[in-house]
Amino acid sequence: QMWEEAIALGKELAEQYENEMFDYEQLSELLRKQAQFYENIVKVIRPKPDYFAVGYYGQGFPTFIRNKVFIYRGKEYERREDFEARLLTQFPNAEKMKTTSPPGEDIKTSSGQYIQCFTVKPKLDLPPKFHKPVSEQIVSFYRVNEVQRFEYSRPVRKGEKNPDNEFANMWIERTIYVTAYKLPGILRWFEVKSVFMVEISPLENAIETMQLTNDKINNMIQQHLNDPNLPINPLSMLLNGIVDPAVMGGFTNYEKAFFTEKYMHEHPEDHDKIEKLKDLIAWQIPFLAEGIRIHGEKVTEALRPFHERMEACFKQLKEKVEKQYGVRTVPPSLDERRGSRPRSMVRSFTMPSSSRPLSVASVSSVSSDSTPSRPGSDGFVLEPLLPKKMHSRSQDKLDKDDLDKDKKEKKKEKRNSKHQEIFDKEFKSTDISLQQSEAVILSETISPLRPQRPKSQVINVMASERRFSVSPSPPSAQVTPPPITPRTKLSFSLQANLELNGLSGSELADVPPPLPLKGSTADYGNLLESQDVGSPATSPPAQPRVSPRP
Repeated sequence: QMWEEAIALGKELAEQYENEMFDYEQLSELLRKQAQFYENIVKVIRPKPDYFAVGYYGQGFPTFIRNKVFIYRGKEYERREDFEARLLTQFPNAEKMKTTSPPGEDIKTSSGQYIQCFTVKPKLDLPPKFHKPVSEQIVSFYRVNEVQRFEYSRPVRKGEKNPDNEFANMWIERTIYVTAYKLPGILRWFEVKSVFMVEISPLENAIETMQLTNDKINNMIQQHLNDPNLPINPLSMLLNGIVDPAVMGGFTNYEKAFFTEKYMHEHPEDHDKIEKLKDLIAWQIPFLAEGIRIHGEKVTEALRPFHERMEACFKQLKEKVEKQYGVRTVPPSLDERRGSRPRSMVRSFTMPSSSRPLSVASVSSVSSDSTPSRPGSDGFVLEPLLPKKMHSRSQDKLDKDDLDKDKKEKKKEKRNSKHQEIFDKEFKSTDISLQQSEAVILSETISPLRPQRPKSQVINVMASERRFSVSPSPPSAQVTPPPITPRTKLSFSLQANLELNGLSGSELADVPPPLPLKGSTADYGNLLESQDVGSPATSPPAQPRVSPRP
């Protein structure tokens, strides 16, 4: 669970994958693992192992451990008694020492084996990158990992004993142990290279104790704000032990020991330290208020009387402290953590069904004045042609379409009834009012200004093609749009009595005779657009006529 170390190694690998091997697949997998590690750091609560100082004294031990002290890292949730039992199994003839003070020369030079074991506290050494306050969930890793300094505190009484207040003359003798390497490392234990001792006065001890208490309250509040499912019992014990004077005495003992005229007169150099202690006492109130608020939200009905009593005690404590030491407000960082963690803002690009385009072809045809997409082409949805798109580029495409006729006919055969169903649906929803004279147009290969054709040929085309288009001719009440059917392969039967765009021969006037019959597909690219197709006339019989190639 040392995810911080895994992230450091992962960054080294990422550099190789990205800039040396260019293996982006491995890089993506590695980055996903790193993301999971960061999430674990914030959300997973890791156990904090204890550290033990072990001294091997006596000439009976091997030379590499004789008369030396080592710092051991215990297993998860391992108590000191269990660790001692595990240690003594390796040295069954060793004798356990009863004291924690350094032994004399008589024990060090004896021929026996003496083991001294006691718990030490790792000293936090944050990396330089944490130059500003960070979450306790992040800092908690460095409280028991990457540590090289350990301390052991032993209370020592100086001066005459005060039965009313034991804090007045309780000094702390603190021993600092520095190991050869940081723990944990390649081993779970390292030798102590240096030892030094410091003495802490009763007032300094009170300041340190009050600071640790405030930090503990604040850390537990942050844990409950981040995870509402945490059990409430540890919070109940912590708050009750502070606000209820019958449990621990609170800071009343500090007031009796250091906030007196006698102490101020005897120790004038401690004025600044006393002010600092008063400030810490005042700061404890907003932390307690926030903790009791969270406790009230999560308390069960069975513990409701306990919570009400705790609120009553806190009310009295708050009035007393604010009157004597002033009012403090909760830090902004604590207020900001009250709300739940903001969710990532995901922007949706999905359009509602009412505003979605009907088809791909309709978007391209409406947004552009160029040649409309061919109805029925592969990848597009069938859609009725708009009137203004009728005459665009049809003649320019004749030659190209003639060359690709075989390919087009194969594609036409692959279209299925699904196109027709979509066409029916979209055609009904279109607001375009089709003229009554709408008739068949062969938009791929046929110009809208073609000469006349035999009526039987157009009827055959209408029966096989059944496609709609907007005709430029005037409305005709006699001609109605044929029913819509799936498009099939084009076929032409060249016969007499031609008809163009649903207009009979009686409706055309002054129209040149049709082109002669030819074995291959005719080319109509050079027909003049000045031909008049507006007046009705009877078509003359077909005359041989040859049009030059463009």
